[in-house]
Amino acid sequence: MVNIQSHSHNKIFETDAEIILGNIIKPDELATPLAPSNIEMFAPRGASLISETGSLWVSDTGHHRLLGWRNLPISDNQPADWVIGQPNFNSEGQNGKGKVGRNTLNVPTGICGCGEGLVVADAWNHRVLIWKTLPEDSNIPADLVLGQADFSSNQPNRGNLTAAANTLNWCYGVFYYQGKLFVADTGNRRLLIWHQLPEENGQPADVVLGQPDMESRDENGGGIPTGSTMRWCHDITIWGDNLVVTDAGNNRVMIWQGIPTENNTPCKVVLGQESFDSVEMNQGIYFPKPNSLSMPYGVAATDDWLLVTDTANSRLLAWKKRQSILSLQGADADVLIGQNDFHSKGENRNYGLPTRNSLNWSYGINVHNNTAVIADSGNNRILLWEIKTKKEGRSKK
Repeated sequence: MVNIQSHSHNKIFETDAEIILGNIIKPDELATPLAPSNIEMFAPRGASLISETGSLWVSDTGHHRLLGWRNLPISDNQPADWVIGQPNFNSEGQNGKGKVGRNTLNVPTGICGCGEGLVVADAWNHRVLIWKTLPEDSNIPADLVLGQADFSSNQPNRGNLTAAANTLNWCYGVFYYQGKLFVADTGNRRLLIWHQLPEENGQPADVVLGQPDMESRDENGGGIPTGSTMRWCHDITIWGDNLVVTDAGNNRVMIWQGIPTENNTPCKVVLGQESFDSVEMNQGIYFPKPNSLSMPYGVAATDDWLLVTDTANSRLLAWKKRQSILSLQGADADVLIGQNDFHSKGENRNYGLPTRNSLNWSYGINVHNNTAVIADSGNNRILLWEIKTKKEGRSKK
């Protein structure tokens, strides 16, 4: 059974991970870079379950490709049905070892569904790719590109020293909600918001957070951290109609009341730090605490829970919904997964071999209804975990 530490007897996961995709380490093996196949992954950073029964898409980041399963996998090591970004399942290399194009990838990270389609943060090509309809075959070309003028370009900020409303630089996160598109433009230390899903290549964003204007790109605005600044924003979700962004470089999670419509709107709450101007890993202490974070990369939400991948601590933390988000400022997490207690941080618990309930640099997380999908990057695998929604969970597959 999964080892869960809790301050209030809350539970999220009833059992260990139900399904493991990717390599399952045997007792005499270590996790190492793996040759690509329709099963093996290398440091996956993101995943998106489109519906309760599928399809499932994974950013197999180290192999510079996307893997797709037509339906929700029902067995360990189930092979992928589709690949995008490489000519076949056994090839790897940035942009398929060729020129950048409509179906090539270079360090794909964030991934999410958008209406009938799919969005991917193609981080090291400094662009976001959009498919208007979900791909249902290998190497379907993208329909739209953001951050670049066309599909053959991949310079950061289109080769300029300053940012703009239509440029990107190391964009790692994407999220779609009620017609709005959110992009963590990480290298420009900002979050961009499009009020509607873009319809043209290179379409400029409507709102910027983390910077005073669309041209600025200094970390923490060139000064001390505040509720308006960012250093290494990475992932996005909406929790109870409130915008949530992981600011990994400042070792915190930022929460706004509602969804901002004005540039540089400050957040109202941070998790992981006790104040807006504090940014040290684990609040300056080597070992973590229930209210500290170290490079949190991923975030997802259910109706009741905010789940954060506390990546450098190799753990997953969860905060239970409260009547007011303001009461969450600097609050302890309610639930811990992946470590024996709130003060431990070793990969796979005490640097052991991976198990069905351990984590090693847990990176991305996605939730759809009662299924959580975790990119357990350091273990080269994806975990599918049942979220407890009532006393009796669904039967094990």
